[in-house]
Amino acid sequence: MNVTPDPQCKHVRIFKNILILTHRYIGIPLSLFFVMWFVSGFFMIYTGGMPKVTDDMQVAGAEPLDLSQVKFAPAQAASVAGYEPPAALMRTILGRPVYEFGDPGYNNTFVYADTGELMQPLTPEQSIELASRFLAIPASAFHLQQTLEEHTDQWTFTVRRDLPLYKFVVDDGARTEVYVSSKSARVSTYTTRQSRLFAWLGTIPHWLYFESLRDNQRLWTTVVVWSSGIGCVVALLGLCLGLVQFRKVRPFNLQRAIPYKGLMRWHYILGTVFGIVTLTWVFSGLVSMEPWAWTNVRSLKVSPDILTGSELKLQEFPLPDAAALQSATGVPVKQLEFARVLGVPYFIADFVPANAELTAKRDRLHQPYNINGQLQSASLMVDAQTGILHKSFDAAELVSTLDAGVTEASVTESAVLADYDDYYYSRGNQLPLPVLRIKFDDPDQSWLYVDPQRGKLLSLIHKWSRLERWLYNGLHSLDFAFWYHKRPLWDIGMLVLLSGGLGTSLLGLYFGLRRLKADFVFLANKLFGKKFPKDVSHAT
Repeated sequence: MNVTPDPQCKHVRIFKNILILTHRYIGIPLSLFFVMWFVSGFFMIYTGGMPKVTDDMQVAGAEPLDLSQVKFAPAQAASVAGYEPPAALMRTILGRPVYEFGDPGYNNTFVYADTGELMQPLTPEQSIELASRFLAIPASAFHLQQTLEEHTDQWTFTVRRDLPLYKFVVDDGARTEVYVSSKSARVSTYTTRQSRLFAWLGTIPHWLYFESLRDNQRLWTTVVVWSSGIGCVVALLGLCLGLVQFRKVRPFNLQRAIPYKGLMRWHYILGTVFGIVTLTWVFSGLVSMEPWAWTNVRSLKVSPDILTGSELKLQEFPLPDAAALQSATGVPVKQLEFARVLGVPYFIADFVPANAELTAKRDRLHQPYNINGQLQSASLMVDAQTGILHKSFDAAELVSTLDAGVTEASVTESAVLADYDDYYYSRGNQLPLPVLRIKFDDPDQSWLYVDPQRGKLLSLIHKWSRLERWLYNGLHSLDFAFWYHKRPLWDIGMLVLLSGGLGTSLLGLYFGLRRLKADFVFLANKLFGKKFPKDVSHAT
């Protein structure tokens, strides 16, 4: 008896074969990326990002500020610089107090506060002394290895603005390498044998931060976007195969429903169980590259000096009272900032509490929107004209000022938060609290976060950046409030999910390489007329 083939069954078989072949051959090269991403993910949980010198480390490593040496008032020093700076601070460089005047788009200008002379870029010898004091390592242990003039290396692409850099190797047990910026008179970054190893195991392979690739921003972006985009396709195809390959058996029997044996069976099970989180991880990695430029939406227009009242006006700042500042902090002041808030001039004295440690805090890498004020050392504000210690600004006054200064929208809601919310948060309390959150009625539903203690704008986010926060941080770091701050609960969950994804990827890589071997042997035998070996003919 002749049986007519069912066209529908034929189409189903063709569809399944297309899924299998596409998943297999696209997955062979992508499985290398998946293995690299998952392995490096384990290290990134505990080692953070690239080696860096954070703002609080700069303050902690700085020399104490001896205000008794200061002979020139801020306005006098600004006249030497030749312009009215929008930002200014005072710090110690090689034992001398120096005014540092900032001007966006230009190099900072340095004027000695004791003599009123312009400071020139550091020489290699001065840079050694600066690094020696910063790291508390004898200057004799430093040796100049090279000068980075126009191009950065593996460890300095994040501080490209600090070029030129002197690179020193240090004769110490940690095999320290130090980069000093001659123009900014700071230790831009430094690495140790351990921090370099952790970076090579974590951040570098995870974000493809290889020097030759990262040096070309456009190429690096293209590679990351395309690899993660194709990775999404591979993961999605794997999930589809998990569904279509699952057999419908009566009565139901799980062992018979899974059509594979041996290691292939485990690849199927792990891929089905952990496939969704694998897809969300690679998709959120794609989102981190901002392929849709959501964070570039114009949003609300807020002037950066909306809370200052006007430009800095250094003529309003007298010589600082050394005794008063010392009495207020109880420890040596490391840095003195000049700020203007609501029309009043203030000194902001940065210092290091007696129990503080010089550590590189790393938190929320590649966050989808900027938050100022992260990783700040301890500080206090003093009214520059009265010398009175300032504790906090009135929240209602800040809201009123912002409501009046933003002409294209009105305030709809404001609240002082004593704890973090879903969009302003950090692990380890690295962002200032309390924080003032202000919502506006503009089309992009903008929110402003303000530090009420310093009268400082911290962040401006809109509905698209809030969406990206969930699509990136939410899906990639799984930083949901119910467990993110409850370690080791979050650690256990992440390690289990990473292990499942890694197991799936390793098995996929194994079968992919096995299939390549089978295809190569088959092709060679076809070309040279030899018998195809049976031991690889069944590779999948």
